[in-house]
Amino acid sequence: MRTLFIGDLHLSADRLDITQAFNRFLDTELDDADALYILGDLFEVWVGDDLAAPFALELARKLKQVSQRLPIYFIHGNRDFMLGKQFADAAGMQMLPEVTCLDLYGVNTVILHGDSLCTLDKAYQRFRKLRSFAFARWLYSCLPKKKRQAIANKIRSNSQSSNQQKSYVIMDVEPSAVDALFTQTHCKQMIHGHTHRPAIHDLTNDCKRIVVGDWYEQGSVLVVSADGVELKSLPFGAS
Repeated sequence: MRTLFIGDLHLSADRLDITQAFNRFLDTELDDADALYILGDLFEVWVGDDLAAPFALELARKLKQVSQRLPIYFIHGNRDFMLGKQFADAAGMQMLPEVTCLDLYGVNTVILHGDSLCTLDKAYQRFRKLRSFAFARWLYSCLPKKKRQAIANKIRSNSQSSNQQKSYVIMDVEPSAVDALFTQTHCKQMIHGHTHRPAIHDLTNDCKRIVVGDWYEQGSVLVVSADGVELKSLPFGAS
């Protein structure tokens, strides 16, 4: 048996090729899986469950069918932190806290989206702190639909422009933040996304940090079993 982890799909109506690849993944890659974990940024932007695009609603129906065979767990990312219970229920996804610990075949593992580890990006961390307040999210949800969409588009545009100007170091995880989380959780393994830099990092004290890949040019899945961990690429053209 095995457990699968994915993240950073950034699904949108502009990239239906990614949605199609994800559907193929759901159809062909889940045999003998114990569970599927989605570590945030399933969608490129999410402005509210009441504004879900048609492709997202169709995907929810697909995920709901899959959830009848195995559990699907979801952790919010920085792009879809407004995804709520209504859509999660429609998709058969169980929402987890932003930092979750679990036993993976005998290895204590902490899983998260990963944006909280990029502590050198001060501007983003200020925004992240603001949107963590329930009142701020509620206030946003009360805005007219067109206003929410405009704000989301603005945030997306500013993020893309800002990221082009930031250094590799600022946009990656800060080692001290990684160490602090290991100490806090007493785990020996960490799995996250967000940085779009898939890798398996062997750290000191027999700890391991694993980064799942994004789905911009190809699919990416982390397979965890009793035998170990494997990062797999899934070419979009694969049948």
